Amino acid sequence: MKDEIPNLKDFDKRLRDEAAEEPTLEVPQGEPTKKTQIIAIYGKGGIGKSFTLANLSHMMAELGQRVLLIGCDPKSDTTSLLFGGKACPTIIETSAKKKLAGEEVQIGDVCFKRGGVFAMELGGPEVGRGCGGRGIIHGFELLEKLGFHDWDFDYVLLDFLGDVVCGGFGLPIARDMAQKVILVGSNDLQSLYVANNVCSAVEYFRKLGGNVGVAGLVINKDDGSGEAQAFAKAVKIPVLAAIPQDDDLRKKSANYQIVGTMAGPWGPLFSGLAEAVGLAPPVRPAPLDQDGLLGLFDAKDTGGDYQLVPATDTDMRGKNAKPMESLEVIYDDA
Repeated sequence: MKDEIPNLKDFDKRLRDEAAEEPTLEVPQGEPTKKTQIIAIYGKGGIGKSFTLANLSHMMAELGQRVLLIGCDPKSDTTSLLFGGKACPTIIETSAKKKLAGEEVQIGDVCFKRGGVFAMELGGPEVGRGCGGRGIIHGFELLEKLGFHDWDFDYVLLDFLGDVVCGGFGLPIARDMAQKVILVGSNDLQSLYVANNVCSAVEYFRKLGGNVGVAGLVINKDDGSGEAQAFAKAVKIPVLAAIPQDDDLRKKSANYQIVGTMAGPWGPLFSGLAEAVGLAPPVRPAPLDQDGLLGLFDAKDTGGDYQLVPATDTDMRGKNAKPMESLEVIYDDA
């Protein structure tokens, strides 16, 4: 056992040394060369990823692209807007049922289409009964069995929970599954905190030799206050589109209506986003530290001007605090 400890330490040191080195393999700065662009979209839960992706994918299909949308959030709500609020059977749940019946999963059991978009949900375990990240990994293993690598699409859009970038949720970044990442955020600290975390994950794996880059930021519910634009500039990524905070968009989204179509007033916005998503190269971000992130906001709104006050031993002991004998050396008068 003693002989194994130095080896583990050496391995840990090698990983740290690799992470500290500048990568020698650069992200290509031109248009992706592969026919299929696999794009992972990350954002804080509730920020509007599903709204953005449903309308983006619909517009891409309307413009003549073959698009596959895969929901990778355990909530399984990515396709709800696309399918008019109807729940889509998830791959993990369907697989479990088929396995019990001694049957194989067929593509028609889990993949559905509307407006030229093909869509599916990976799903996840029941609450408290498994790891969501592991569920994502299992879901992709099933996709491979269904022939994922032989499918013919121009774009595969993966909707990932951005609050967590470990395990299965970080799969596209850690394993170079995607060519690029798109962030969805708004002009609020929490959504930009999540976006910055994803940038940090991208940067970490770039240092380990990865190739995934960030293509840009989509600002949802943009109220014009400018924090999201300032964030994009600070981390050195472009803004791909700014979707305004608009009552018409809110109502149509709540009623499961697609607005990503040239038949409606929002068509040009989503058409521009579709073009930007396709052309934007994957770039290496410059994630901010906590103070840098807070610095994008007015200190009176975030408490960014607060100074840390150290606790004392007496504070911690509370009612159990007792006077401590002094260790000071007192000399008698000569």
